[in-house]
Formats: sequence, C-alpha cells, structure tokens
Amino acid sequence: MNNDRAPAVICTVDVVLLTLEQGQLKVALVRRERAPFAQALALPGGYIHAQDDVDTQASAARVLRDKAGLDSPYLEQLATFSGAVRDPRGWSVAVAYCALVPPETLAQAEGRVPLVAVDALPPLPFDHRQIIDTAVQRVRSKSQYSSLPVHLCAEPFTLPQLQAVYEAVLGEAINKVSFRRKMDELAMLEPVHGALQTGGAHRPAQLYRVRAAYRRSLSLSARGL
Repeated sequence: MNNDRAPAVICTVDVVLLTLEQGQLKVALVRRERAPFAQALALPGGYIHAQDDVDTQASAARVLRDKAGLDSPYLEQLATFSGAVRDPRGWSVAVAYCALVPPETLAQAEGRVPLVAVDALPPLPFDHRQIIDTAVQRVRSKSQYSSLPVHLCAEPFTLPQLQAVYEAVLGEAINKVSFRRKMDELAMLEPVHGALQTGGAHRPAQLYRVRAAYRRSLSLSARGL
C-alpha cells in the first residue's frame, strides 16, 4: 500500500480592483508583506478560509475588506488561474475576481492601495499581469454593449460625465448621439427630478441615477452583461 500523500494544493483568490483617476483606468495594488516576493506590488489576494468563507466570492469580498478596507458594489468572478509554476510555493489555484468602484468609494481605502494605470504596469509577481490583462479585456469588451461602466461613476451624474467614463474604459471617443441612443436602449437611468449641474460655460445639465428597480435586479454576471 502506497502511503505517499499528494502535496497540498494552494487555493487563493485575487481581486482586480479597477477605478478611474484623472480620466485613466487604473488598478489597485498592494505591497506584499511576506515571501515570496516580499515588498513587491501585487494584486490584493489571500488564502481561501474554508472554515469561514461560504464560497470564493465571500473570500474575495473578505480580501477586499482586509487589504483595501472597502466593500465593492460590483464583484464578478473573472477566471481561474492554475498550475505548477505560477507560485514558487507549489501547485496552486487562484480564483480571480474583478471589482469596479468609483474614485469616491476608493477614497475610503485611505491610501492603502496604490493605483497604477493599466497601460503602464510595473513588473508583477506570480501571473498577476496576465490576470489584470484578462480583467481589462473583459471589462472593455462588455463596455461596448452593456451598463458595466456605470459602476465606475458615482451618483448622481450627467450624461456627459457617464460618457466620459465609457470613453476612459474603452480608450476611444464615442459619438454623442450613439451613446445617448444606447443609454435609452438600456433603460437603466432615470433623471433626478429638480437636480441640475450648474456652473461653467455650458447650460445646466440634468443629473441622472440608476433606476431603483434596475439596481435591485442588477446582477451583471448572472445576466451576462
């Protein structure tokens, strides 16, 4: 009888937390406290706590609270990354999640998570560059046809402000008429009655928010948006 036991598999979660800063799509990183790659910038991540976490989504939410001090209103499972060489400690499985937060929400992290432009990433440990690239590609792809970027825009907002968020995510300009037609098709916005943004050289602009019924039923990962 062979009593040799298979080596334990390392099970973790990693979170790609995306936000906007000065019109740029950026990712939040943390400084690793211990080996391997001690002091290197990396994605917020951690071990799955089988005794406490009901599933990997709960693990990811806990990691965000512990590492960044915040709860993300949008947290979607991205992909699973695994193999024998991605972690020097041994064979590992990482379930990656994507979180989207407006800059105002990220301010709650009180500087605990440095922001880096997704198009100017430093060298990263493990396969974190691949995970970030996968998340950015997913978000940009979905943003072409869905309401996803609204999670990067604090309410209330004007349509030009929301369009600027879409353009920052996509990295390209959007025709104003086409954008407003798409917002009408999605039917997710409602005007905030009596609320206008004033000031500047332009006429007052209507302020909008996501419809309450739409937000209650909003589950972008389940609806495939």
